[in-house]
Amino acid sequence: MQPDPDPPPLPAVLLDPRPVIVVITAAWVVATVLAFTVGALESWRPVTLAGLGVGVLGTSIFLWQRHSARQGRRGAQRGLN
Repeated sequence: MQPDPDPPPLPAVLLDPRPVIVVITAAWVVATVLAFTVGALESWRPVTLAGLGVGVLGTSIFLWQRHSARQGRRGAQRGLN
């Protein structure tokens, strides 16, 4: 019985996290602008600010890990391009 063949690698377009980060950040910015300009959406303000904050934190950690992995640091995650 032969082992299962390895699956083909994913296309590079699907491995690039930048488009996802840009689209989600743009959506949070639009929601935040709406929350501060439309009176009926006033209750959205804390949620949109928290969403932007979590996005900035997560993106910063991702970029920091990717930078460390590219430099070959021991504690960095592997496989980040």
